[in-house]
Amino acid sequence: MILGCIADDLTGATDLALMLSREGLRTLQSTGLPDKEIDLSQCDAVVIALKSRTIPVKEAIDLSLTACDWLTKHGAQRLFFKYCSTFDSTDQGNIGPVAEALLDRLKSDFTIACPAFPATGRSIYMGQLFVNGIPLAESPMRDHPLTPMRDSDLRRVLQRQCKSQIGHVAFADVDQGADAITAAFAREQSAGKRLVIVDAITNAHLREIGKATAALPLVTGGSGIAIGLPEAYRALGLIKTLSPPPARLDAPQGRRAILAGSCSVATRGQIANAQNAGLPHFRIDPFAVADGTCTTKKILSWIDSLPADALPLIYSSDDPDHVADVQAKLGREKAGLMIEHLLADLARNLVDKGYTRLIIAGGETSGAVVEALGVGLLEIGPEIDPGVPWTKSRSGPSLALALKSGNFGTPDFFIKAWDRLS
Repeated sequence: MILGCIADDLTGATDLALMLSREGLRTLQSTGLPDKEIDLSQCDAVVIALKSRTIPVKEAIDLSLTACDWLTKHGAQRLFFKYCSTFDSTDQGNIGPVAEALLDRLKSDFTIACPAFPATGRSIYMGQLFVNGIPLAESPMRDHPLTPMRDSDLRRVLQRQCKSQIGHVAFADVDQGADAITAAFAREQSAGKRLVIVDAITNAHLREIGKATAALPLVTGGSGIAIGLPEAYRALGLIKTLSPPPARLDAPQGRRAILAGSCSVATRGQIANAQNAGLPHFRIDPFAVADGTCTTKKILSWIDSLPADALPLIYSSDDPDHVADVQAKLGREKAGLMIEHLLADLARNLVDKGYTRLIIAGGETSGAVVEALGVGLLEIGPEIDPGVPWTKSRSGPSLALALKSGNFGTPDFFIKAWDRLS
């Protein structure tokens, strides 16, 4: 294993695993720490998916350090801490504290923080994060129900979370290439900066940053930063051959379904597109779940009434005002867990009924579903949209799963994704 990766949620892990696989590293994804020894002989990278993005800081640190220890014990030569390309966190953490803890564990005194992902509209300029050309604090992430992002300057965001001093490698250096970036790293490090925000607005920038960071014990960022790492590792002699994945996934035969728990703008648009395309759909009302009138049994009864070849869409996604109303009346944590548990239970029942091809939208929802299904290992398949591949279970029931971050995917994602399966 060349690269060991720690991701703070499941869809983020899948996003990173896709990037590494697409660029030629043979990549395996684990949902949590593997519970037994696994064969890594044909594996260049392992991505461990945690559920640590919004849990208490100490718990996030402890989980991440445990994953770090497992990866280094099993031969990882480099570590990657992956978080969302919109830097989802609060003033308390968890990005900064986890990054500092990993640096301490690896006895390292320098790393970068770069969530840029141009293919999905995330770019960093003058230390500011932009989402589709809009400053982060003015984007829909401003009203995220768990991690509202009210500051676009990642230097300030990270400094509020960290004991270390935060530096910056600006566009002027990044645009000159790897040598200039490396010189900027040395300048920031000599000034006492332990973590540096790195500007990037194109994939070419990410590839140059990959060259400059290939020797670092730890890299932190979104999956975009992984674009340049495989080739940089090959150039260093850490790997001889890069092996991109096939264009289609050989999926198990069975029925199809879509479960959406994300309330992001992108997912809501995908739901509307699917409805306009005529997909049968069922909206989960949180208040009906709370009072017991919307249950797994009721949703299954609706699904059973559909033709055998139907593609049902079941969703709890809603606009920010309604989400805020639900959270105010039911409690933020209770409302989220209630929907996650319902969708996870529904997924378990669907698999029992022969559904083997599932799209799951939303990081928290995907984590709950995969845990309920007992899927521990995932093989990475072809890309559907930037950041979202099909995956195939390597443990638990035989399934094809598309685990989609709420923010990712084009409007027709729910319609076109199935064309990548064979």
